[in-house]
Amino acid sequence: MTYDRKDVPNLADEYVLGLLDAVEAGEIEDSMKRDPELQAAIAASRDRFLPLDTGLSPQSVSQDLWQRIESALPQQEKHATALPVANDNGVRRWKFAAFTSLAASLILAVGLIYSLTRTVEPLVIAVLVNDAGEVQAVVEDFGNDEASVRLLADFAVPRDKTIQVWTLPSRDVGPVSLGLLEGVRSARLQGPALPRPRADQLYELTLEQAGGSPTGRPTGPILAKGFARMPR
Repeated sequence: MTYDRKDVPNLADEYVLGLLDAVEAGEIEDSMKRDPELQAAIAASRDRFLPLDTGLSPQSVSQDLWQRIESALPQQEKHATALPVANDNGVRRWKFAAFTSLAASLILAVGLIYSLTRTVEPLVIAVLVNDAGEVQAVVEDFGNDEASVRLLADFAVPRDKTIQVWTLPSRDVGPVSLGLLEGVRSARLQGPALPRPRADQLYELTLEQAGGSPTGRPTGPILAKGFARMPR
């Protein structure tokens, strides 16, 4: 499996979260045997996503365990002026502190789960079709200079060509490139700063020479195009 070094953390996350299909997961496992950096990234991802593991059911703490913990605590010195319940209060304070720490940990875990599972909704979605009206791809524009391109058809791309993604923010601005696709694969692109996407904004895929259009404008044949709609 070939991949850019900069994509290693993302591949590790997708592998740990089970987002890869069986073939891709097998390729990652084979690559791990030869790639220490990938091994380390996957180990780091597993540690980071550990709070999301719901395979363990919560267990209550038995009184016997509390007694063993209390017996392991160092004995407090007794002074003549000390009240008889001083040690008991100390244990209760220790229990309270332990429960407080546990509650704080649970709150942090819930916050982490929320952060990891929260999804950013796209501002507009464009379904791209070819000249025959067949769906070829879907573009989701998040309005934060990022766009997701999901290919739904197989494109024949020669080795000296590449698929380039475009949008038309306005007639005055003209077509703007959102980026290039690596091979014939869906991707999340980081494009230039553009105005907030709007309904009926044009998106299209063109076949350009390797490295992208030399003019900064679409020059190759249009593979698919479509107009954006706002999700309801």
